[in-house]
Amino acid sequence: MYYNNILETIGNTPLVKLNNVTKDIPATVLAKIETTNPGNSIKDRMALKMIEDAEKDGRLKPGGTIIEGTSGNTGMGLAIAAIIKGYKCIFTTTDKQSKEKVDALRAFGAEVVVCPTDVEPEDPRSYYSVSSRLEKEVPNSWKPNQYDNPSNSLAHYEQTGPEIWEQTEGKITHLVVGVGTGGTICGTGKYLKEKNPNIQILGIDTYGSVFKKYKETGIFDKNEIYPYVTEGIGEDFLPANVDFNIIDHFEKVTDKDAALMTREIVKREGIFVGNSAGSAMAGLLQMKDRFKKGDLVVVIFHDHGTRYLGKMFNDDWMRMKGYFDKKGLVARDLVVTNKKAELVTIDAKETVEKAAKMMNEMDISQIPVTSDKRIVGSLSENHLFSSLIKNPEIKLNAVETVMQAAFPFVDISTPIDSLSKMITPENPALLVRDFKTDNTYIITKSDIISALLV
Repeated sequence: MYYNNILETIGNTPLVKLNNVTKDIPATVLAKIETTNPGNSIKDRMALKMIEDAEKDGRLKPGGTIIEGTSGNTGMGLAIAAIIKGYKCIFTTTDKQSKEKVDALRAFGAEVVVCPTDVEPEDPRSYYSVSSRLEKEVPNSWKPNQYDNPSNSLAHYEQTGPEIWEQTEGKITHLVVGVGTGGTICGTGKYLKEKNPNIQILGIDTYGSVFKKYKETGIFDKNEIYPYVTEGIGEDFLPANVDFNIIDHFEKVTDKDAALMTREIVKREGIFVGNSAGSAMAGLLQMKDRFKKGDLVVVIFHDHGTRYLGKMFNDDWMRMKGYFDKKGLVARDLVVTNKKAELVTIDAKETVEKAAKMMNEMDISQIPVTSDKRIVGSLSENHLFSSLIKNPEIKLNAVETVMQAAFPFVDISTPIDSLSKMITPENPALLVRDFKTDNTYIITKSDIISALLV
């Protein structure tokens, strides 16, 4: 037996029992290994489904160009299908995605446009907006729009859900999935709940994303939105494919816990997986009290570890992010005794003059800039000084006209030596996030020096 082309190998992925990372879980935990798809991720399923449905109704015409915003994996699935079917591809992605993902897309002949991460979805620079603009400009083009395209969820309703039901002989009690576009969890979850309404569908979210709070309160809170490192899950808007009625519970996982668990899965189970699998497993362990003996839990392992060789599997990158635990001071030690660590911000619409007065009166040399209470930029004393010297009249302008990039976020457990490497002339301050208490602090080089001198 042989396949007529690589697209026929999509799906029918194995279900593998986890034995070591789950030793504290009383239930049986099985991983759905989606890395065996030709593009090494679960996104191959919905990429092909979106293309086939668009071909059927005429949205995608012969010789056309597929244009999509992607974190990498959907793009890979689309690119593989495009090669077989004779389409061109242009993908937009964010600068937080791993270099390996971008290089892989280009290897398949796709054009890739890298866009800034820390902008609103409606911002013309965002990868959502750029892909929409390109669709209008490029003749005979089609944008799948994986976030709102019902074919995304339908692919998993027709394929992933039935596979899991058959592989577990209908004994599955819980499904654990990282939530990004929502297609995987909601399509699979819808099918499984139709088979057994008692099956719990558990979504994994990340800090910096809006899903969990929206599910629990119905409030879309922009205060929940800030830059995060974890790839493939979480969003700063509500995709149409996220059906909150299907998802029973969201569990948030920190960037650090996700990164460390990604490595643990490989070391302890021998399964080479990506960042979203680390998030899913870390979240599953956080929810261990939900599971009892006799339960059968299925967790989706979305993509392959080769996409993250320059990140989670790179020791230097992990040290730079402060994810390796070390003895000595950590960010928490700096903020608990430093009153200046309490976050003071200024709105982007306030005047430069007001910002200068605030900084002078409060004796601070850096201040984060907010818009709708979301941190969108920063202002440093040195930059403010040089700007005013060049043009004193800017004092009446809005802060947003002179602001710099937002300061990086770090976890409150980040070691002091990692903090010191992150503070540079371009990043004179860091925003320290305590994910457990939902508090944010600011630290500077002088704070580190003071701590070391005590």
